[in-house]
Amino acid sequence: MKLLACLLAALLCAPLLQAREAPLVAVDENVERRLNAIAEELRCLVCQNESLAASRAELALDLKREVREQIKAGKTDAEIRDFMVKRYGDFVLYRPPLKESTLLLWIGPFVLLVAGFAVVAIFVRRRRAAQAVALSPDDERRADALLKGSEQP
Repeated sequence: MKLLACLLAALLCAPLLQAREAPLVAVDENVERRLNAIAEELRCLVCQNESLAASRAELALDLKREVREQIKAGKTDAEIRDFMVKRYGDFVLYRPPLKESTLLLWIGPFVLLVAGFAVVAIFVRRRRAAQAVALSPDDERRADALLKGSEQP
């Protein structure tokens, strides 16, 4: 029974025991500093809401390794960013440039905000108009009489 329990525990723990290779770390601190600065400006293509520096996805580690190699090859930060944009498009940048293909990214949120305010204003106007009840001439006479203090049916 103990043997069966041990085998079962070993089978359940087997996926946890698979080791992963640690990401490479440059010996030069300047290389790492530049890598982190560039990686903060790039989006992880797997996570999409994280920067390349914060992501632990396999692709992010590969991209950081590629950036590190380009830094060691003597490329400038702008050249590295251009390489990433050529390979993955403007989506890889957290701050894409303002141009025709990215115009919707820059203006879209403001258009949606204005449209939302317009919908709310129309809704409120229609609601107020529906609540306003028109009185008949007979009801208006009675209301006037009540307001003046004399009751005339």
